Amino acid sequence: MTLELLAALAAFTFITSVTPGPNNLMVMASGANFGLTRTLPHIFGVICGFQFMLWTVGAGLITALETYPISTLILKFASAAFLLYLAWNFANAAPPENGADEKLIGKPMSFLQGAAFQWVNPKAWALSIGALGAFVTAEQSIVGLLTISIAFILLGAPCVFAWTLLGTQLRRLFRKPLHLKIFNWTCAALLAASVIPVLTSTT
Repeated sequence: MTLELLAALAAFTFITSVTPGPNNLMVMASGANFGLTRTLPHIFGVICGFQFMLWTVGAGLITALETYPISTLILKFASAAFLLYLAWNFANAAPPENGADEKLIGKPMSFLQGAAFQWVNPKAWALSIGALGAFVTAEQSIVGLLTISIAFILLGAPCVFAWTLLGTQLRRLFRKPLHLKIFNWTCAALLAASVIPVLTSTT
């Protein structure tokens, strides 16, 4: 990957991992109800489960890219459209609902439950397909997949921990409309900017 694509991948990974979604809302609620220590199995389930999904989806997508090279171009533009769609959603995101807490009252999710949840989590599917389509090519399929995997470990995993800590200590931060609006629009602008190197890349 070029430095421009690596920067775009880093921005994509961080922004999509740090913004609200099913996983983040659930670990935030778990952190608020049970604390960081009891939420750790859930956290590692999310991280490992997404990695397994990424490699499983990637294996099938890589085959398609090698068999039909034109699919790279199709996926590139489809992924760019998806990134812009995500940017629009982030810019207009609403604050987390208080009701998200109620689903976790009782006991925290286990490692296996957190991992299995990824297969019914639409954001996990969207992120894996979007990242693979935008940043993996037929010529560098394995290297691209490995790079994406490492990026989500280095930049995505800390975000899951951060949302858990937010649930235990800083949960009020996203209930302030002005702060949330600034945060969402900043993320939306950075995500939209990451589309440029995706579209201009030829490798």
